[in-house]
Amino acid sequence: MENILSGKSTALIDMDGVIYDSMKFHAEAFRRLFKEEGVPGNPEDVYLYEGMRGTDLVNMLYVRAFGHGVSEERAHELYELKSKYFYEIGRNEPMEGADRMLDALKQHGLRRILVTGSSQAKLLDGVNRDYPGAFLPGDRVTALDVVNGKPDPEPYLKGLSIAGVPPEKAIVIENAPLGVRAGKAAGVFTVAVTTGPIPREAFEQEGADIIFPSMPAFADYLSSLPLEK
Repeated sequence: MENILSGKSTALIDMDGVIYDSMKFHAEAFRRLFKEEGVPGNPEDVYLYEGMRGTDLVNMLYVRAFGHGVSEERAHELYELKSKYFYEIGRNEPMEGADRMLDALKQHGLRRILVTGSSQAKLLDGVNRDYPGAFLPGDRVTALDVVNGKPDPEPYLKGLSIAGVPPEKAIVIENAPLGVRAGKAAGVFTVAVTTGPIPREAFEQEGADIIFPSMPAFADYLSSLPLEK
């Protein structure tokens, strides 16, 4: 297998479903929200749209269910309610193999930048606790830093700007089709890791450059690569 890190200096890394095994809890939180608000739909559909800004996702789900969206204020209220349910269900669980993945990237000299559609302070603060030193201060792009969330390329373009590198010097690590679309639109080599129920074909359709069946498999691959001198 090719060395995808050759000539790369930066890794742009999604959060939910990549370094945290959290999507199952987000899906359950949306299930509660759907039930309370009378919104029809499959909560597991959120796996398909993971990476979007939370308020954008809420609005899109309402458009799909009712043919119209909600106000920005109402979207924030609903997203806060969904976040409340998320914290009642459980905490973020580090993804198996994510620590090894991050360590391997460091060994290969790549700067690691977090690029997430989340804006929840509790989730973001937990990154420092669960992955101490993995992301330097300022090496984060959140929903608060962009106007257009994924699948727009803006979050990954912002990450490239922070690193000060062109697209060809970076890789994107994603678990969601819309995140893959955003990475490819930014011109970056995009890795898909199928940590959820979304089939491989969905990532192929979005143009993922390489696909791994799990985070441990991706970490094993990275650890097997020779260090460049």
